[in-house]
Amino acid sequence: QVQLVESGGGLVQAGGSLRLSCAASGRTFSNYAMGWFRQAPGKERSFVAAISYSGRTPHYADSVKDRFTISKDPAENTVYLQMNSLKPEDTAVYYCAADVVPSRYIQEWRNWGQGTQVTVSS
Repeated sequence: QVQLVESGGGLVQAGGSLRLSCAASGRTFSNYAMGWFRQAPGKERSFVAAISYSGRTPHYADSVKDRFTISKDPAENTVYLQMNSLKPEDTAVYYCAADVVPSRYIQEWRNWGQGTQVTVSS
């Protein structure tokens, strides 16, 4: 079991940037793939980005590709999501997840954080 705590959410104007952090504790961080998902009001939780346990081969949802960057810092036991050129449609609660495989599918992630709110104003 790994415990995850997100931070870094907030209110930002369209076109701005935010960096989300997810601090992990418990099992060995380096053994886990990490992912970010988001859930907007009235919508299902959806995939944003994921990265393998080695920190290589990140992949992204089409809607955030070229704007968001996921990275992993084993020294800090932290995964980041750098979000640039934010749009109002990026408004959501963002969740960090950890598991073996960096999947796009929610059901394949067993460890979740509590979420952090991101609001992008137009």
